Amino acid sequence: MLPVDKLEQLVRRYAELEELLCQPEIIADRAKLQRLTKERSDLGPLVDAFGHYRDLEKRIRDDEEALADPELRELAQSELPALQVERVALEGSIQVLLLPPDPRDRKNTILEIRSGEGGEEAALFASDLFRMYARYAETKGWKIEVLSLSESATGGTKECIALVSGKDVYSQLRFEGGVHRVQRVPATEQQGRIHTSTATVAVLPEADDVDVTVDEKDLEISIAASGGPGGQGVNTTNSAVQILHRPSGIIVKCQDERSQLKNKAKALKVLKSRLLDLERERQEKAEASARRSMVSTGERSQKIRTYNYPQNRVTDHRIRLTLSKLDRVIEGELDEIVTALRTSYQAERLQDAGVVAAQAVSHAAEDED
Repeated sequence: MLPVDKLEQLVRRYAELEELLCQPEIIADRAKLQRLTKERSDLGPLVDAFGHYRDLEKRIRDDEEALADPELRELAQSELPALQVERVALEGSIQVLLLPPDPRDRKNTILEIRSGEGGEEAALFASDLFRMYARYAETKGWKIEVLSLSESATGGTKECIALVSGKDVYSQLRFEGGVHRVQRVPATEQQGRIHTSTATVAVLPEADDVDVTVDEKDLEISIAASGGPGGQGVNTTNSAVQILHRPSGIIVKCQDERSQLKNKAKALKVLKSRLLDLERERQEKAEASARRSMVSTGERSQKIRTYNYPQNRVTDHRIRLTLSKLDRVIEGELDEIVTALRTSYQAERLQDAGVVAAQAVSHAAEDED
């Protein structure tokens, strides 16, 4: 059952926001205008869905009444099943919209890709993964800025750290973190044998200054000549910056820019996001009993996906989803996988919310006794 009273209260709040946003004193207050505009934007999909739900309820009631009319009974009987199915689906959508939003979902994302087991083939696979995410980002209108890149001798990727900016980036990429496995015949393989290699992906919400405070006294900063491909200027300029965060032991190195200041700023951005993620992991471990699914915990040590080239197949092991279109997925067509993962996560959140609600009712009954 939907919490109709709560939904009607949100509809009234939406109407109130519409009026407030037309008032001159609100328009003149930039901070307040931005806050209220965001609130209205967040409520919009829920209000629209509930409006559609009420219209659907009225049509169902009309058809149920029409069953008593011999002239309208046949039409009502043909319409009712589809309307009832639509109502059930809409109720599920509204329940999802009622879930408290995760403030991280709107954040930009630090994407870290590293080659794993498999030598040069693993580095080439890591490069393929970065290209896949870059093309997916392009379809979404996102921007990708490479913060740090270390290439292998054959042009693969040992490590790539990038900032992905745009609308709802983290909510779309949050489940990509983990071990990705590839099965294919490497270009260097003479006998046509299939090799298995891995690459790891980490997805971190970008940390704002208010999220993480880093004390300069906790940092050990060292400067060195940049290394890797890029020409004589890159190799001879002392611009690479390495930051050690002593309390956590985290080390970040950035060398993409020729400016020490720019590299330091990028390294600090990555460091803060890793510290924020470290805190998130501590919180999730503390709430482990309520975090049962692999999707919601985002365990990076878990092998999450296999890319099988000979069979043109990609399998996400967490939700047992297999698609026979690896050639399109690796070119950035990730929407089907991303949607399935988000749906699984939302179902888990709804289940957890139901458990919490049931426990609250049980405790209330015990208190009455």
